[in-house]
Amino acid sequence: MTSTTKTRYPGYDVLNKRGSPSWDAVTRKVVDDRMATPVKPRFLDSDQWRTALALCAAIVAQPDDRPAVPVAALLDRKLHEDSGDGYRNARLPRLRDAWRIGLAALDTESQNAHGDDFAALSPTQQNMLLQRMQEGQMHEDAWQDMPPELFFSDRVLADLYGAYYSHPSAWSEIGFGGPANPRGYVRMVADRRDPWEAIEATSADDEEHVRQANAHVR
Repeated sequence: MTSTTKTRYPGYDVLNKRGSPSWDAVTRKVVDDRMATPVKPRFLDSDQWRTALALCAAIVAQPDDRPAVPVAALLDRKLHEDSGDGYRNARLPRLRDAWRIGLAALDTESQNAHGDDFAALSPTQQNMLLQRMQEGQMHEDAWQDMPPELFFSDRVLADLYGAYYSHPSAWSEIGFGGPANPRGYVRMVADRRDPWEAIEATSADDEEHVRQANAHVR
């Protein structure tokens, strides 16, 4: 799914901070490593990957005026590294198992309801299935007693939006400057910004002025 909404921070690219005092070597390494995430899956098999791609597209709306954040690839990286959150609901299995079960169960529900895998369905059909998942209205044995509504809230939403907002493209979209290391932030009062923070366009009239100013934010 794509969104045509104009950015609130026109002209701002957080990667312009790469060589500035805003980022140090540690920050640059973390960001570079994240952006180098392989597009091809290393944990998910081909069927799981196809379903994950469709699921990410259905859940995370992205602007159509820039390259999409590779949400599925970032999810696969998390699964490949088995990097959990440090906590989980006891009704959910471990990270990798939850995703294996959830993706397979979603395809089973899709096949039973529409005669095809989730990735082959229309957006309307996909959204109807995801609404059923969110509401806990899925009961196939493929769920292996994992609550579908909990998988939706604690894994699908948390992992996919966590992946999206970990990427510099999303940071530019929301005017975020990246990790506050080493420069940090000084003006902590509401509605005040540091010179190295992006400027928000408040109307179409000042968009071009803001665009030019944000191009120099470092």
